[in-house]
Amino acid sequence: MLKLLLIYLSQAQWARNMVQRWGFARRTAARFVAGESLDEAVEVVHTLHQKGICTTLDHLGENVTTKENARLAADEIIHIIHRLSDDGVCSGISIKLSQIGLVLDPGLCEENLLRVMEEARQKKIYIRIDMEDSGLTQMTLDLFKKVRDGGFSDNVGIVIQASLYRSEGDVKDLLKEDSKIRLCKGAYKEPSNIAYPRKKDVDGNFDRITKLMLDRSMEIGSRISADGGVPPLAAVATHDPQRVDFAREYAEEIGLEKTGLEFQMLYGIREELQASLNKEGYSVRVYVPYGTEWYPYFVRRLAERPANLWFFLSNLVRR
Repeated sequence: MLKLLLIYLSQAQWARNMVQRWGFARRTAARFVAGESLDEAVEVVHTLHQKGICTTLDHLGENVTTKENARLAADEIIHIIHRLSDDGVCSGISIKLSQIGLVLDPGLCEENLLRVMEEARQKKIYIRIDMEDSGLTQMTLDLFKKVRDGGFSDNVGIVIQASLYRSEGDVKDLLKEDSKIRLCKGAYKEPSNIAYPRKKDVDGNFDRITKLMLDRSMEIGSRISADGGVPPLAAVATHDPQRVDFAREYAEEIGLEKTGLEFQMLYGIREELQASLNKEGYSVRVYVPYGTEWYPYFVRRLAERPANLWFFLSNLVRR
């Protein structure tokens, strides 16, 4: 019930307007958000790279309401691409299609995405297309496949959410073209006719899909690139130690090298697990979000783990 409430609040404009005025909330969010500017985010990326951890930058924002804002969001992503290239920073970029116009105008979104992908290809930057709520799943997959098949297969990947019933079938389809997949559990409130309502069922689906990805990674010899910029086919995005153990043990069982599996986590969460996996020789990639639109992302992080919520509330009491 608490998780559902927090997910609702992450989408409520009135709650955003109130919380974003609280200075302590912005300071607390800094645990999970690498600042409001690109300069701050790049500094965090440098720090993580010094520890041997790969990164993906995420300029926060979603569901733009004007075509001009959609174009500006695409321009900002292109600015990130050039900044990373000019600084010699080997980091990927994660994007939400609703941020560049998917809900507003799918045609404009495609135009913006192609602009981004062309710049990314020229600068050798990897782009991960994020997955949003279930109402956008099919449109997101369709557009991903269009750019993948349009000459960008080497530097684009997709996210799949294990919470959805359809995801196992989607992954089987994606693996036919050896698409690079980031598997996560999903952070959106979905109806029970679309998504598994119980955590144990989401976990079971997560493990089934993990096996599919690892088997294919083994078959084609997929490995992380030498510079760490491009992940292997199989990217397991979880902070759940049991899901990590399942992926690690199954990879060992089939003889998959550690470089054929990547664990992906979020900035500021389970840092001890990130360090442990990195020390064991696994590729670990951290999603580094930044920007002024931090509120929805921050509240979704609170919804994921009670410890995160306690951290926020303890700061509320102290202010």
